[in-house]
This record gives sequence, C-alpha cells and structure tokens, in this order.
Amino acid sequence: MPASGLDLKLRLSLRIVFLATACFIAASAYVLFETNRSARTQADWIAETVARDIALQEEQANWNRSAPSRSPDLQRIAPAVMAPGLCIAIRAPHGESFQQICGGAAPADVAAPAWFATLYRRFFDIGRESVRPLLFRDGTRGEATASIDPQSLIGQGWRETSRLAAILAVLLSGLCLMVYATLARALRPTQAIRAGMERLASGDLSARLPKFDLAELSTIGEVFNALAGSLEKALAERNELMQQVIAVQDDERRHLARELHDEFGQCLAAIGAVAATAIVTAREQCPSLMSECQSIARTTDHMMQVLRGALLKLRPPEVEEIGLVASLEGLVAGWNARSGERTRFSIDVSGEIDRLPKDFAASLYRIAQEAITNAAKHACASRVMLRLRMQECADAGPPARVELAIDDDGKGGSDFSGTSGLGLLGMRERIKALGGGLSIEALHPNGLGLRAQIPVPSTAMRSSETMDAA
Repeated sequence: MPASGLDLKLRLSLRIVFLATACFIAASAYVLFETNRSARTQADWIAETVARDIALQEEQANWNRSAPSRSPDLQRIAPAVMAPGLCIAIRAPHGESFQQICGGAAPADVAAPAWFATLYRRFFDIGRESVRPLLFRDGTRGEATASIDPQSLIGQGWRETSRLAAILAVLLSGLCLMVYATLARALRPTQAIRAGMERLASGDLSARLPKFDLAELSTIGEVFNALAGSLEKALAERNELMQQVIAVQDDERRHLARELHDEFGQCLAAIGAVAATAIVTAREQCPSLMSECQSIARTTDHMMQVLRGALLKLRPPEVEEIGLVASLEGLVAGWNARSGERTRFSIDVSGEIDRLPKDFAASLYRIAQEAITNAAKHACASRVMLRLRMQECADAGPPARVELAIDDDGKGGSDFSGTSGLGLLGMRERIKALGGGLSIEALHPNGLGLRAQIPVPSTAMRSSETMDAA
C-alpha cells in the first residue's frame, strides 16, 4: 500500500528548519539593534570626548598666554577616537563647521545588498548626529558633533548578520542531519509494526510484534499483540463453532434423508406398485382408465427421480467407505449423465487425497459439490473443470494443504459481484471453518474460477506418517 503524506523524519526536520529560521530572524533583529545602539553610544561618547578636549585646549591656551594663539585643533584628539566611517566636527554657534575630520569606511562595510540597506534604513534612524555643546568660561561657543556614515552602519549590520547566518546555516545543517539520523534509527521499529499490520490485514492472525526500546512503540506493540491474540482466539472459537454447526447440519441432513427414504420413498414405491397393478387391471377390465393410471405411474416415477436427487444432495455417497476421489468421480459422472451434451464435467486429482481424514474429506466433497452445482445451474457453461491437488509439507516449509479449483467457461465472469448467493456463502463458511481461504477470479476470455486453499489438520498428517512408518 503506497504511503501518503510527508515522511515523519522529513516533517520534523522541516519544522526544525522553520523554528531555526524564526530564531535566526529574532537573533538577527537583536544583533542589528545592538549594533545600531552600540554605534550610537560610541558616537555620543566621541562627541562628549571631543567637546571636553576642545574645552581643555581652550583652558590650556588661557593658562599659557605667552604661547601663540591657536584655534581648537581636532588633530590632537582624532587619533584616539577615529574609527572607520566616523566623522567628527566643530561647528560655530551659527551652524557652520570650521573643522571636520572623517575616516573612510572599512572595505567590509560597503558590500551590503540593496534589499538589506532598504530594510535597515526603514527600521533605524541612521542619519542622526551626536551633538555636545562647547562650554567655555565665557559661555557656549559652538558644538562638537560625531556621526557615523550610514553606509558604514549598514555594512556593519550586514557583516554581523551574515556571520550569524553562516554560523546558523552550519549548525542547522548539522542539526537536521543528526535529527534525521536519530529519528530514522528511533523509528526503525515502525517498519516491523507496518509488516505486522499487513500480515494481520492479510489474515495471518499469528503475527506478533517484538518488544521495542521506545515506551510509545512498546505500548503500540502490546496493544497490537493483544488485539491479534483476541482476533486469533475469536476466529478459532468461530471456526470451532462453525464446524459444530456444519456437523449438526450434516446430521440433520442425514436424518432427513433417512426419513425421506424410509417414509416418503416407501410410500412412492407403494404408489408405483399400485399404479402398475391398476394399469394391468384397467387394460383388462376398464380400458377407459388406462390414461389416468399411466399418468399416476408417470407422476410417481418423476417424484421418485426427484426424491433420488434430493437424497443424493442431502446424503452424498459415503466418503468414509469409497474414498473422496471415487465420490468426486461419481459426482462428475452423475452431472455428465444429467446434462447430456450441454455441459461436460471433468476432474483432475493429484496427490494422496485418500489419506485425508474422513471428516475433512467429507467437507471437501461438500465444497466441491456446491461449486459444481453453482457452475452447472448458473454459469451456462459448456465446460466445467474440477482440480484437486494435495501439497505435502516439507520439514521446514509451510504445512500441508489441499488446493481445490473449479473453472468454467460460462458467463459468470463478466458480471460476477462475489457478494451474493447462498451457495457461495455456504462454501465460504465451510472453508473458513477449516481454516482456509476462498478467492474468485474472472477468467479470460470468459468464465469464472474458484480457488480454495485449505490446510490439512496436523493431527491427520501425523497419523498418516505413523501409519506409513508402521
């Protein structure tokens, strides 16, 4: 049976990938936020440092008035605070920058793709400057500013994100492989569970599952074994009950046949004798009654033929006395005699059939009788073939079984449904009671084939082997 849906291992691996991707997005957002916050904090610190250094320069100039007067010099603080992408400047109170130093962007910070730059600009304010006032004794004389180039910020964010993505990709690949391998090993017992269920579905109720290491699978195995055991016990009880029902039915048939033969048969024989005497008397004394007497004789003879046919169905030839093969040959010969040239019946027997136990052989006769009767009455066939084969058991092979096949070339194969007919139902019940199985198939170009495989009772085989040894 083909499996449907995703494999459990693949499904769990995909879920892990999904969760890892969500974690990666959250981690990337956190890294970008921390990178931007760290850059802003650094810019604020640099602006504060520059403002203090400029104020210190002014104080030094006031202390040493003999030194030549110089404007504030950013070059003194620049080596200590400059970084790639950083710009520091001093602005006058009216907003004009009169000193500015910018560091170039690092090569690794300018390779961010356009889509990443667009997202970064959308979520972060990358154009903001850090501004600190220049405070002197006589008041504020301007501002010290520090800013980071937007392209450098975006590049730093992309560098950190790409590193995280590379690490996560390696870890995720390894994790998926380990999870898949672990699940494949852990779920390997499911193959045994599937095989056991397929055996159970095919009718093998002896299927059992071993004990598994996983508690969940072990519970499934215990429930499966309990169910299989219950089904096997129920089927054995059903077969035993069906055998008892069939035995009671056969006894009732024999009793009914005996009653019909002893009572109804004797009465018909007496009526036939009286009718024969009446014909002789009417011929001599009252010729006008000849036709009525002959009609009574014909009706009696017809009823006697019908009674013989009913007795043959109710009480078949004694299989215990003449054997199964001889009984089946007599059955086929009787149908050939009754059907004339319309339908030809034939039989093919192979194996030691007459070694079968008597009750088992009687059941086989009943099954073959019902199958041939159905083919003769309903198939409108010109040929009906009965095959009976005995397959002996090997030392380590399957048990011995009997294979019964009835093929015809009638019209049943084209419109057969396999669900109707009391005769077919009776055959199925008898075969199931014996522990066998029945299959029906349409033959080419037309016709119907019945196949029955029935195991031979092991006690019968042991008894026959004992007799052969003796």
